[in-house]
Amino acid sequence: GMRLLIVGLNPSPYSADHAIGYARPGNRFWPAALKAGLVNVDRDPQHALHHHGLGMTDLVRRTTARADEIERSEFVSGFERVERLAAWLQPTVACFIGLGGWRAVVGRTAVAGVQERTLGGQSIYVMPHTSGLNARYRLGDLVAHLRAAAELADRS
Repeated sequence: GMRLLIVGLNPSPYSADHAIGYARPGNRFWPAALKAGLVNVDRDPQHALHHHGLGMTDLVRRTTARADEIERSEFVSGFERVERLAAWLQPTVACFIGLGGWRAVVGRTAVAGVQERTLGGQSIYVMPHTSGLNARYRLGDLVAHLRAAAELADRS
C-alpha cells in the first residue's frame, strides 16, 4: 500500500545521526512535503509511512557531507538496489529527489518531471534536490514538484 517512495541521493551525516531523512533544519523536504499535503507531521518518517503511504530510501547508503563525493558507479549500483526494492514494495510512484543522481544513472540531459523509464514497473517522477544549498529552486517550486508526484500516484 505504499503510495509514494521517496528516493534521495544519500544520507547526510546530520540525517544519519538523527535517523531521519532530510533531517537538517535547512533542508526543505519536510516543509515542502507539509505544504504539498504529503504528510501532516514534520520529520516523522514512521508516521509518513503508516498514515500517508510515504516510504523513504536513498540511492546510495553511504553517508557523505556532499552528494558530489559520490562516484557515478555508486549511483548506478544504488539504482539497481532501489529497483529491486521497488519491485518488492510496489509503490505507486517513485519520486527521485536530486537531478544530479538521476542524471548519473540515466543521462546528463534528463529533466525534472515524469520519466519514460519505470522502476519495478512503477512510474518515476524526478525533482530537484531539496537542500538549502540548492537555492536555484524556491520552496514553492519544491512544493509544486511534490504535488505533481502525488497527483501522478493518485492517477496511477
